[in-house]
Amino acid sequence: MSAANSTFLVLSSILVLFMTPGLAFFYGGLVSKRNVVNTMLSVFMICGLAILLWILVGYSLSFSGNLGGVVGNLKAVWLHGVNLAALTPTKIPTGLYMIFQMMFAIITPALFVGAVVGRIRFKFLLSFIVCWSIFIYYPMVHMVWDNGFLAHLGVIDFAGGTVVHINAGITALVLSAFLGPRYNYGKGETQHYNILWVLLGTAILWIGWYGFNAGSALAMNGVAIQAFLTTTVATATSMMTWMVIDMITKGKPTLVGVCTGTLCGLVGITPACGYVTTSGAFWIGLIATMTSYAFITLLKPRLGIDDALDAFGCHGVSGIMGSIMTGLFATKAVNASVTANGLFYGGGFKLFGLQLLATAFTIIFTTVLCIVIIVLLKRVVKMRVGVAEEKLGLDQGEHGEVADYTVKMSSELRDIQTHSTEFQGQLAKLMDNRQRFR
Repeated sequence: MSAANSTFLVLSSILVLFMTPGLAFFYGGLVSKRNVVNTMLSVFMICGLAILLWILVGYSLSFSGNLGGVVGNLKAVWLHGVNLAALTPTKIPTGLYMIFQMMFAIITPALFVGAVVGRIRFKFLLSFIVCWSIFIYYPMVHMVWDNGFLAHLGVIDFAGGTVVHINAGITALVLSAFLGPRYNYGKGETQHYNILWVLLGTAILWIGWYGFNAGSALAMNGVAIQAFLTTTVATATSMMTWMVIDMITKGKPTLVGVCTGTLCGLVGITPACGYVTTSGAFWIGLIATMTSYAFITLLKPRLGIDDALDAFGCHGVSGIMGSIMTGLFATKAVNASVTANGLFYGGGFKLFGLQLLATAFTIIFTTVLCIVIIVLLKRVVKMRVGVAEEKLGLDQGEHGEVADYTVKMSSELRDIQTHSTEFQGQLAKLMDNRQRFR
């Protein structure tokens, strides 16, 4: 066992786990004060759900056997027969690799929660995540990172462009389309609960992303260092790109915009970080952010799909661009495991075509399976809360808790006013009856 590589991956696993509470703060800061508890709980509870599901069937379906190049088998259910001490090619224990991949299984479904906040029933979300993990996420892991057909074709995805970001982004879009818009969608901007939480969440995500990206080298080596560097360059580029565009189009920079741009850079570089140079990272950060910005500000309003916190606009769009641009900028000079040089490094259209294929396949596969899961699940679990509960807020409606007691006080005051109005109406009727009897 390599002590250096194992220590590196333990730290990387902790960083990836740290991303999920960071995402809870990011999303919790963006939503209205009536839905903070529901949003943060919906993200954080996945830590428990995904871990148990991963141990039960997730690892087996992802990395045990090979059924048609699409998914593993169930021979390693509850880690049965898995030699956790066996060493991988980078001389880390199999058990440690299993833990590292477990952290990805936690953060990925948490990403699409941001699209449906404020209107989805908690029970439906819980049930959907279970089905989605089994029928969509685990097969995608197998197809790209294990013995699946995409891996055999030569598709490359260093840390999750297809498996994580396109997958979660498309899921966010499909869920949003089925749910329909919030009752007040398009009637003014949502008042963010706490913008400082958005910055806190962004900072945690950026720090945790080094475990996500650099850790995917599975060793403390030059590729890990390159992934660390390219992640940093792309993220800085994206942050500044979004800020400059805001200053040009809106006349002023915003903290939410800077944080959103930062996230787009992290997403865009994820599939390419261990395969590209710093120059490639710069262009990926720039183009991914410009594309996401254009979608969120220009195309999304025309689509009429209410992706509440732009989960598709950030993760889906930047993930798609990052996956495609991996086929442009990847080079064997950075990583010898690259199946063919990218288009801009003399490799022709081979890798670029493979990346286009993988991107298109992920979009179609996720869309079709999501629709099937939603249609079937809706028959047994109600998908959306009622209008009254949506107006009240899911914090009180779904959980009986509030993050801001002024919300509860306002609700109680409305109830008092309603009862007062009813009482006054009844009193008026009594007075009318009294006058008649006279």
